[in-house]
Amino acid sequence: MTLQLLLLLLPLVGGERVMGVKEKGACVCSVDSELWGFPVQQYENIQQLLQSCEDSLQSLNQQVLLSSDRLPHIQSLVANVTARLQPHQYLQYKGLYSTLGLRQLSTEINQLEGHVSVVHSQLNNKHTQALTKEVEKLRQNVSQMKMTDDINLQTLKEQVRYLKNRVESCKSIPNDFRAQHEHCTKGLVKNISEAVVTKISPYGKTYISGSWGKQALQNGGEDEEQDRYWVQPLVSSHIWGNVLRVYPTYDDFMASINHKDYTFAPAHTHPNSIEGPSAVLYGKALYYHCYKSEDICRYDLANNNVKRVKLPGIGVGNNNKFPYCYYDCRTHSDIDLEADETGLWAIYATMGNHGNIVVSRLMWDSESETLNVTQTWETRVFKKAVTNAFMVCGVLYVTRYNSDYREEVFYAFDTMTGREDSTLSLPLEKVAKGVASLSYNPTDRKIYMYNDGYLLAYEARFY
Repeated sequence: MTLQLLLLLLPLVGGERVMGVKEKGACVCSVDSELWGFPVQQYENIQQLLQSCEDSLQSLNQQVLLSSDRLPHIQSLVANVTARLQPHQYLQYKGLYSTLGLRQLSTEINQLEGHVSVVHSQLNNKHTQALTKEVEKLRQNVSQMKMTDDINLQTLKEQVRYLKNRVESCKSIPNDFRAQHEHCTKGLVKNISEAVVTKISPYGKTYISGSWGKQALQNGGEDEEQDRYWVQPLVSSHIWGNVLRVYPTYDDFMASINHKDYTFAPAHTHPNSIEGPSAVLYGKALYYHCYKSEDICRYDLANNNVKRVKLPGIGVGNNNKFPYCYYDCRTHSDIDLEADETGLWAIYATMGNHGNIVVSRLMWDSESETLNVTQTWETRVFKKAVTNAFMVCGVLYVTRYNSDYREEVFYAFDTMTGREDSTLSLPLEKVAKGVASLSYNPTDRKIYMYNDGYLLAYEARFY
């Protein structure tokens, strides 16, 4: 570096000439000593210039390393997202792509935009500019697809669901079916009373899951069967059971005497055992969710026979896939059996309906001795986002957790019209946090709750 400085300074020194005058026969020269001083200022300026060049060179080296390290990775990410987006572009015109998949892609593009923005701010070359444009194009494509889906696909799906529900409503239920039932002419449930029955399960509070109620009679039934009460506990891991206890009268039930036990399966793991708090005693038979299946079982108390039917739908929830789960999940409550003035119902969820509640109407054919599913409706209520549900006059009522001592009926779906109401706010008091089962009985118009080992009953009041 010193040699370079000397070479730079030589022209300045060699180019100076000293002028002299002749005085008294001698040459006299006047020399300015400052003229021959070392050019310190120029030396410092050049030194600063060289240092600046070295800093710039080092920064360029760092940018080159950054470019060589990060750009291939980002290019790979863009190529990956582009490849994944191509099937969606094709399916956009078919209406078959998944909205969830687009949301996932949108999230990844957000992250990608952040990475590209950082690199582009540091490099700002043709490569980063090209990446920025490509990612922006991906963003526009995904946004367009999401808009198309929101406007067209979802609307179309809702129209199809609504029309399908209307078709199911018209198939076999008469338009004036409510006029055939005294209490169904009064419309929706207006409110629910405080508990009129409060009792600990005869099996004790340790069995927190199960079902109970008054026998819901089909076509009237015999006189001696009109006041039977029953309890069905889940004695194995609060999930499975195989015994039904029946009391001949209300007084016997309250006193826990004179009961009769029915064993409808030889073991808790038998295919005919019950799974989940889902049973209802309807006529002379117990209806319940069959062990680890998509089936409904019908156990005949008179002859001990069990008949089955498979629920319709793509991916029927079972084995704790779609339990009631608003606040505290009630394990294996995937399929719920209910009875009302119009007959028997199964409440469950399916993959085909995106985990939302599906309602199917059941019918027992006494001549052929077969259990059939006659109609199915689809709702927009996610089953794992509610506490429980029950049926009254062909209307589905759904509850949610409000506190450890109160539930709230917040939604209703009318199977006769396919319409829904999400503005309800009917309080339902309880004595414990967990709700294992909730069932309406058309014979006395009471709602029965199995509340963590407590047996509660309420009066349903109509408009």
